[in-house]
Amino acid sequence: MGSLQRLGRWTLGVLERLGRGHLFLLRTLLAMGTLVRRPGLLLREIYSVGVLSLLIVAVSGLFVGMVLGYQGYITLVDFGAAEALGTVVALSLVRELGPVVTALLFAGRAGSALTAEIGLMKTTEQLSSMEMMAVDPYKRVIAPRFLAGVISMPLLAAIFSAVGVAGGYFIGVGVLGVDSGAYWSQMQASVDFHEDIMNGVIKSMVFGVVAAWIAVFEGYDATPTSEGVSRATTRTVVHTALAILALDFILTGLMFGDI
Repeated sequence: MGSLQRLGRWTLGVLERLGRGHLFLLRTLLAMGTLVRRPGLLLREIYSVGVLSLLIVAVSGLFVGMVLGYQGYITLVDFGAAEALGTVVALSLVRELGPVVTALLFAGRAGSALTAEIGLMKTTEQLSSMEMMAVDPYKRVIAPRFLAGVISMPLLAAIFSAVGVAGGYFIGVGVLGVDSGAYWSQMQASVDFHEDIMNGVIKSMVFGVVAAWIAVFEGYDATPTSEGVSRATTRTVVHTALAILALDFILTGLMFGDI
């Protein structure tokens, strides 16, 4: 009976937390209308969340593209299809690795920073002070950071994929001797704008919503202690990674399969 009680208590706690998270998201969406009158808040957060994440995303994309170039060439050359290297690199990045790896990097860099920042604001009672001064923290703090994450994710994923394609070109053409014309022509002939590129953009947008939502909610819901903020930051990275991988499977099945 004790085990069943603990299981039931844990289940009720998870459901209660999910409910609070969805109510939090609804209130955040309702608060975003004020950003039209105060675009400076949004631009500042886009710089903090997106621009400052650009370096790690670009460097990671370069090395992922280079690894894809190496591994793709090693596999394709055995079948006499080394000219299809551009197709392999581009489709791997645009469909899967670009959105997924960018979202994981976003969670590790920007998501954890958002959680820690909002959690510290709660710990030092800055959010309570805003409410006492009739300033809605959802409009002033939560909504700009959430929308900045949603906007930044697709742009960062596009940069990741573009830099990755360049990295694959550098390895495949510059190092391994694949024909440059074949690399680009095979890529252009195989990558479809609607089926591949737009589906990758949709994935990155969904991942951006989920990653930003988890980050700001964990910070706002954190226990107002140093230990509580550190746990919330850890939960942000773990929960975002699990959510992204699960959503990637679902979205891939919907877009390219028969689910």
